[in-house]
Amino acid sequence: MGLEFASIDAPMTLIAGLIAALALAQTPAAAPVIPDEAKLMPIIAERDTALFSTMFDRCDPAALADLVTDDLEFYHDRGGLTATRAVFVADYAKGCEARKAPDAWRSRRELVPGSMRVFAIPGVGAVEEASHLFYERQGDGPETLVGRARFSMLWRLEDGHWRLARAFSIDHAPASDATP
Repeated sequence: MGLEFASIDAPMTLIAGLIAALALAQTPAAAPVIPDEAKLMPIIAERDTALFSTMFDRCDPAALADLVTDDLEFYHDRGGLTATRAVFVADYAKGCEARKAPDAWRSRRELVPGSMRVFAIPGVGAVEEASHLFYERQGDGPETLVGRARFSMLWRLEDGHWRLARAFSIDHAPASDATP
């Protein structure tokens, strides 16, 4: 009789252990601890510089891919929605190829000094809001201020890395309009 109970208890113990392991595997990771806004400002300013330096000054799709989340959503008031890292990086890579021509148009982005604001989003990351100016030149020609815009970006803290998750690029206007 003791053997019968032992044979029943062993599978029950195994099942209970499997259920506990599955429950632990399904438990979401702890939400990241987000610093206060004063500590966030230099972090997000560095991420902003890294992102726009990669986008405008370099052609490095791998670096760009590391700066954005898999589920990236980029909303542009002229271009619409670009969803996912794969599409965003593929579009960027095509632009990089076009810029290789000696007479290609090249752009530069400049953050408007004093316009950046950063807001903590507990358990998620931070929102950055700012304005920027855009310059263009053809080939090695002179650079001209051509436009301005505003933006809001959600930077998500994932596994210790700050990555762009959502971006709203809005209020694009010619440089002749008042600076935002």
